[in-house]
Amino acid sequence: MPQPLMNVGKIVNTHGIKGEIKVLPHTDFPEIRFAKNTELLLVQEDGKASMPVTVESSRFHKNMYIVKLVGYDNINEVEKFKGSMLKVTQDEIVELPENEFYFHQIVGCEVVTDEGQDLGVITEILTPGANDVWVVKSRDGKSVLIPYIDDVVLDVNVNDKKVLVHLMEGLL
Repeated sequence: MPQPLMNVGKIVNTHGIKGEIKVLPHTDFPEIRFAKNTELLLVQEDGKASMPVTVESSRFHKNMYIVKLVGYDNINEVEKFKGSMLKVTQDEIVELPENEFYFHQIVGCEVVTDEGQDLGVITEILTPGANDVWVVKSRDGKSVLIPYIDDVVLDVNVNDKKVLVHLMEGLL
């Protein structure tokens, strides 16, 4: 079975004429992902073709990374990469500190209250500002929004795919 791939950046445009590309980072660790000699997988926009690439150099510029790939020295060679994603295998993800999680570890977890009520399964994570909000789809198809704050989320067990929450007054 092939390894799941994790997005680390999207190629949004070219930069200059020497084969550099503009990458919108989709990672909390861009300094690691776009470091010199890092190997990434470039997956074309249609998802049909992928190929390994190596970072020659990169620099941060206007909320994006300007990345030069080994072996691509001309704008004409990288023009076709617009819209493509840069990815890594799940084996290459960075180890997080305790009580921090990747979105893919949280989505799919069952949510249970501290009173034993089954709320449903986390289907997506919203990042509106001060804290993340977990969208929980209940068995009857309704969505419940759970703020990821210490007073509400009591325990997260990614191995068992279970989350224990305390429902504050007015949350439902």
